[in-house]
Amino acid sequence: MRMPVRDLDSNWAYMVMAALACNLKSWFGQLMPDKIRGAEVIKMEFRRFLNTLILLPCRIIRTGRKIVYRLLGYNAWLKDFFRAWERIRRSAIT
Repeated sequence: MRMPVRDLDSNWAYMVMAALACNLKSWFGQLMPDKIRGAEVIKMEFRRFLNTLILLPCRIIRTGRKIVYRLLGYNAWLKDFFRAWERIRRSAIT
């Protein structure tokens, strides 16, 4: 892993952020309803996870009193992404 700067404190902060990102990826994989796809997410490299599930192109539209997110691209993981998102949303409410 390449460290961004020579300073020890900055490298420590970089490693903490990288560890948090990997933990979020693992939690997202564990919260997916389909356990096989969740295991695939956990095994993914972080760059692939970022490109397939996080960096989704979307258009943000403000209509009336709500904000609408329209996805502009499609990949095979979107159905699993929305199922996991709905599961996370439901568990946060209760």
